[in-house]
Amino acid sequence: MPTRARRIAGAALAVTLALIAAPVTSPAIAADPFEIPVILPLTGGGAFLGTSENQSLQIIEKMVNAQGGIKGRPIHFAVQDDQSNPQVAVQLTNGALAKKPPVILGSAVVAMCNAMAAIVKASGPVQFCFSPGIHPVANSYTFSASVSTDDLATASLRFFHGKHWNRVAIITSTDASGQDAERAFLEASHRAENNGLSLVIQEHFNPTDVTVSAQIARIQALHPDALVAWSTGTPFGTLLRGISDAGLDVPVMGGNGNLTYPQLAQYKTFTPKQMYFASPRFFAREQVLPGPIRSAQDLFFRSFAAVGVKPDVSHSFSWDPALIIVDALRRLGTDASPDALRSYIEGLHGWAGINGLYDFRDGSQRGLAENTAIVIRWNGSNATFAGVTKPGGAPLK
Repeated sequence: MPTRARRIAGAALAVTLALIAAPVTSPAIAADPFEIPVILPLTGGGAFLGTSENQSLQIIEKMVNAQGGIKGRPIHFAVQDDQSNPQVAVQLTNGALAKKPPVILGSAVVAMCNAMAAIVKASGPVQFCFSPGIHPVANSYTFSASVSTDDLATASLRFFHGKHWNRVAIITSTDASGQDAERAFLEASHRAENNGLSLVIQEHFNPTDVTVSAQIARIQALHPDALVAWSTGTPFGTLLRGISDAGLDVPVMGGNGNLTYPQLAQYKTFTPKQMYFASPRFFAREQVLPGPIRSAQDLFFRSFAAVGVKPDVSHSFSWDPALIIVDALRRLGTDASPDALRSYIEGLHGWAGINGLYDFRDGSQRGLAENTAIVIRWNGSNATFAGVTKPGGAPLK
C-alpha cells in the first residue's frame, strides 16, 4: 500500500477505534438520548438476519455511550419490527419520519429496503439499508451495506472459471433477492474474462415451495460442473434438501445471506460435500495482513467474544454502517440535515471497516468495490469457513 494510502487508512482506522474502544474518563452524558430509528425484521422470514443485526447495534450502542455518546449525548437505536413485510416497513418508515430524523437504518431484506427507499427518495432522511442486494442510485439518500450482489456474482464465476467449472447451472427464488441474484450472474457470465463459461440452465422456484425436485432433475440431466443455488433463509434449505435427495454431487455456490452458523447447522445432514459461498472479507480474517482492515476485524471479533457470541454475516451487515453513521454524526452533530449527512458519507474514503477500506466517491452508495468479495468453503463437520480465493475471486494457488 502506498505511503499516502497508509496514512489515510491509518487515520480512518483511528476514528473507528476511537468510536468503540474501551471506556475512557469523560463527563457524564446527558440523560436525553439521541434516537436513531431502525426498522428490522425481528419476526417472520427475515428474522434470522434482523435479530443478529439488532444484536450488533446493541453492542455498538453500549460502546459508543461508554465513550461519551455523540458530543456528550447518549445514542439509542430505536428498533421496530417490520415483520418481514414491505407494507409494515412502509408504515414504520412513515411513522419514523414524523420526528424528522437525519437518518434511518434498515431494513435487512431487499423487498423491505426498496419499499423504504421509495419513501426517502425525494428529500431524505438518509437510509442505510443492511441488505447487499439493493443497488441505490448515485447521489440518492439510500446507501447499501456490505459487498454488492454484482461483485459476489463476479467473484463466484471468476472462481468457477479458474477451477475450470465452466458449465454452470443456476436456480434462484422468485422473490426480489433471487431476481437480483439471477440478473447479477447473467451479467457476470457475459464478461470477457469468462469466455468459455456458460449458464447452461436457469431454473426458478417460489420461496413457499416445499420441493424443487423437478427443477433439480432438469439441472441434473445437463451434467453441470457447478451449481449456483441462490435464495435466503428457509428456501435455501429447500434447495439443499432437493440437491441431496437427487444425489446431485457438484460444487454448490450459495447466497451470502445464509452465512449464519445456526442456520447452516440445521442443514448438516444434507449439505453438499463442496459447499461454497461468495462472501465479504471478514470471514477469511487469517488471509488479511496486519493493518487497518485486520485491526478493524480483530476489534469486531473481540467485541462479540466479550458477550459470548460467534459473529457471522448477519452481524456484519449492520456493524460498519452503524459505525459510519456514528462517525458522521460525531463530526456533524446530531442536528445535521439529511443533505449534510449524505454529502459527508458520499465523500468518505479510506475508512477502515471489517470488509475493507470504504470509498464512497465512486457513486455506488456502498463504498466497497469488487476486490472486497472472496469465496469461502463451508466445512459442516466442524462448522468453520476457509477462504479459497484471493480478494476478487481468483482461486488460491
